[in-house]
Amino acid sequence: MKPLIRPLVLFLLNCLAACCRREPAAPALTGLPVILCAGDSITAASYPGYLQELLARDGLLVQVINAGVKGDNTAEYINYLEKSRIVERTDPSWILLQLGTNDLRIDNHATTTEQFRTNLESILDRIGRHRSQDGSSPRVILATIPPIPVEIRWRFNVGSRVRVETEINPAIRDIASRRGLLLADNHSLFAARPSLLPDIHPSEEGYRVLAEAWYRIIAPMVSSVAARKTGAR
Repeated sequence: MKPLIRPLVLFLLNCLAACCRREPAAPALTGLPVILCAGDSITAASYPGYLQELLARDGLLVQVINAGVKGDNTAEYINYLEKSRIVERTDPSWILLQLGTNDLRIDNHATTTEQFRTNLESILDRIGRHRSQDGSSPRVILATIPPIPVEIRWRFNVGSRVRVETEINPAIRDIASRRGLLLADNHSLFAARPSLLPDIHPSEEGYRVLAEAWYRIIAPMVSSVAARKTGAR
């Protein structure tokens, strides 16, 4: 019976996680340009709120919407995009996309690198099909994923940690390069400051630093749009 125990435990844990998972609901739109933060639990936590605060502090009038889904790998996030129609409903000007950590799990979330590439391309294709009233698509900033600093029994192991640097992040960089997307190197951010990543998830200070990193990328874009609108008046 022992060989059956681990698969049974994994099945029950994943069923429990699926029952407890709450997908984000789109808030009421304010009429301001939208930044959509897309990803897994690292996105679903604090950084979008901190990013909103940083932008508001400097008078950059945008609405930051958190579309992070806890536990999602790339295949599951495709389903979320299809079911929620979050891109169509929020019509974002920018999408900050970080996915891949859950694809490295060793349970039934596990994804081969080839399938990860296919899934990420599908997500980007789906985003690219959306058109705003002016005919434009959201601008996507694609991020590498942070290191996996620890082994978590039944979910991440040493192989997961190795794949971050040898498979998944190289795939993300390649896709960004081929598509001409701006790349946010969130892996290097946390690799240089490991104290900010005590577990799979950053510390609260780590989320603040992550928001600051995204802010440095997105703020000039928001400022540019605001300047064009002001000049057109």
